[in-house]
Order: sequence, then structure tokens, then C-alpha cells
Amino acid sequence: MFTAVADKGGNLGPFEADTTVVYNKVITNIGNAYDGTSGIFKAPVAGYYYFTFFYHAGANSKSALKLMKSDSCIVEAFEKNPGSADNAGNAAFLQLNENDQVYVRLSPENRIWASGYTTTFSGFLVSGM
Repeated sequence: MFTAVADKGGNLGPFEADTTVVYNKVITNIGNAYDGTSGIFKAPVAGYYYFTFFYHAGANSKSALKLMKSDSCIVEAFEKNPGSADNAGNAAFLQLNENDQVYVRLSPENRIWASGYTTTFSGFLVSGM
């Protein structure tokens, strides 16, 4: 299980291309399957996992995050019409094989707030296969 926070001192983005969010402040990382330098969770064993991500975006900021398994988008959260500060998130249960990778991507031309403890990524093994 892990929980990590994106803490970069302010806005993260916008970027010209999809960008993996690095949640650099690791709070919990039992089993060390989450890499706080790349932002990637690598399944240590095959099984059923649960993942969540939450974020904050400042006023007048378009925001869009996607939970990715390998190169496939599983779920996303976004704000199309910015006007005030927003919070959003999503969650999913995933069946993973050993070494499958899960991470969060920031969509192009979007930004999130990466300071303090508002933008998080968590996951844990529910059941082995």
C-alpha cells in the first residue's frame, strides 16, 4: 500500500504533452512498489488492487488527470470550464499482473496545484490471485 503527495511548491503544468505526475512526498510505501522519483507504481505481485487520485486546481485553471494502466486510460477527472478553485478525483479497482505499471497523467495544456497535501495518489492490494 502507498500514499504519496505531489508537492512541487505551486502549480504543476501546463505542459505541451501528457506528463506523468510525480507524487514526490511519499507518506506510506509498504512494500516499496511506488517510486517517488518516477510517479509509477509497479505491482509486486499479481492481484486485485484499488487506486485513488485526488487533486486541487486553482481558479481559472483547466485541469485533467487520468489514471493509467500501462498505456491505457482507466478513469479520469477533469474541469472543462474553470472559474473557481476546484477539487476532483476518481478511483478504480484493477486486476494487475506482476510488474504491471499504474500512474497518473496530466493532460496537455492543463495544470494542478502541487503544494501542501491536496494532490494525492494512493493504492493497495485488495487480494492476491
